[in-house]
Amino acid sequence: MKPLLLCLLAAFSLHAEEGFVPVFEPSSLTGWVNANCAPETWSIKDGVVSCTGKPTGALRTEKQYENFIMEAEWRHLSSGGNSGVFIWGTPISSPGVPFLRGIEVQVLDHGYMKNADPTKPRWFTTHGDVFPIHGATMDPHGKHSGSRSFPSEERSKPSPEWNHYRIEANAGRLTLAVNGKVVSGGDNCNYRKGYLALESEGAPVEFRNVRIKELPTTNTSAELTAPLDQGWKPLYTGVDFRNWKLPTEGGERWKTSDWSIKLMKGAGGSPLWSEQEFGDCEVICDVNLPRDADLTKPAAGLCVRGLSQPLVIFGAGGKAPIMLGAEKVKTGRWYRIKALLKGGTAKVLITEAQEANPQTFEATVKMSAKGSIGLADLSQAAGYANVFVREL
Repeated sequence: MKPLLLCLLAAFSLHAEEGFVPVFEPSSLTGWVNANCAPETWSIKDGVVSCTGKPTGALRTEKQYENFIMEAEWRHLSSGGNSGVFIWGTPISSPGVPFLRGIEVQVLDHGYMKNADPTKPRWFTTHGDVFPIHGATMDPHGKHSGSRSFPSEERSKPSPEWNHYRIEANAGRLTLAVNGKVVSGGDNCNYRKGYLALESEGAPVEFRNVRIKELPTTNTSAELTAPLDQGWKPLYTGVDFRNWKLPTEGGERWKTSDWSIKLMKGAGGSPLWSEQEFGDCEVICDVNLPRDADLTKPAAGLCVRGLSQPLVIFGAGGKAPIMLGAEKVKTGRWYRIKALLKGGTAKVLITEAQEANPQTFEATVKMSAKGSIGLADLSQAAGYANVFVREL
């Protein structure tokens, strides 16, 4: 009877694991989208996905997933490495950050804990935290800090050992098993349908044996579904100024700063123009106004189709079809500009990071049928990030 029982158990186990398919080809990233990283950030060879960690950003799936079981092995190649798996994410990064909105399953090496302040309350672990980020919500399981679910056991292995994650996501419930045992998760996730992504965050990391089994739909509503990709393409690599033309004068004041671009204070000069020209299109650009920005003067802005003056200016005293002074914006904050350009008309939405209600503007602009996208240099220090374009 014992051999028969073992055979039955093996058969049951095999049947239970049917339906899994790999989500990566052995030597191709086909089916995945580089959301906001440099072309060389992500690569694959012999089924092992490698990430340089620079810049901070994500590699996401082309398709959305609703209910599923996902398995993956991962390892950090340096002590204290940081990464993650995003579940039910958005197609591009949220305003003012390099991360997709979604539920993050933490991929963090033990060495990261060495940098924690032992005198402060613990707000993270290195063994499989699960938490919502940048607008997502979740009711955490077990021990938690805010919405962050802490693992019930410390089961992850340090660099350079491999770890195994099994993520089960169904009807808004998410659980994480670390090396064979469920330790963390949450309920009532929002979103509960969206893109899956792997995170780049400062250190080299590898993934392998990534596979997924889709489960029956629970007919997730539109309100709980992440927006669909509309064909957004990032213009900034996060590591250098490829795809951009540094101005002859003042070019040294433009600095790459991981996922963002910093403009240092100095004599105003020409915009930082994209090499590519665009006709009818939609543009996204995040703008950071430092705390010491003087909003009684022009502080930052977005230029379109090669216009000599910006389409949008943050601050007062300049000339632009759309001006946002201190009564509309505040210093020390990120804002997202979303500009729809069709013919000579520009429709613009301005949203403060993490806010739901955008300010809406419309302007008729005399501009060429095609031209570059530019980040304005108005003499003040400013930050720019998440520059995306989709052609219409």
